[in-house]
Formats: sequence, C-alpha cells, structure tokens
Amino acid sequence: MPKSKVRKKKDYTIAPGAHTPGVVKAGPSSTLYVSVMLGFMLVGLLWLLVYYLAADDLAWMNGLGAWNFLIGFGFMVVGLVMTMKWR
Repeated sequence: MPKSKVRKKKDYTIAPGAHTPGVVKAGPSSTLYVSVMLGFMLVGLLWLLVYYLAADDLAWMNGLGAWNFLIGFGFMVVGLVMTMKWR
C-alpha cells in the first residue's frame, strides 16, 4: 500500500491588525473593594446566624419571618457577584 504524504501545518500567527491599541488590562483590585466584597458575604452569614439563634428575642427580626432568608442570602449573593470583578 502506498504511503500518504504528511502535510506540514502552518504556524499560527496573529495578524498585525488584530490587536486593538489602547486596551490595557486592569491592575489588581483595591483593598477597599475586597473588604466590601467580603463584608457583604459576612453580613449575610451573620444575618442568618442571628436569625437562627436569636430571632425569638428580637421581635422585629421574628416579624420578618422567611424574608430573613432573602435578606441574608441577598447579601451573600451581592458579595458573590462582586467576586467576578475581583482581580
């Protein structure tokens, strides 16, 4: 059986006009951003912990009922969404 030819692949090169000038990657996030991000997550966790442990003693929190879950998880989701912009 005859042997087939081996084709040499061309090296991948970036076209000279493909790079857009002026686009600069952003540097690392500031400590304030990271602090706020972690703060939202911790506030959400603390909200749920206080709800479970002391809701009977806090009338206003007990009055919220199941809305406490939305508030606690809402804070945590805001912190989680902020992690997408964290560098």
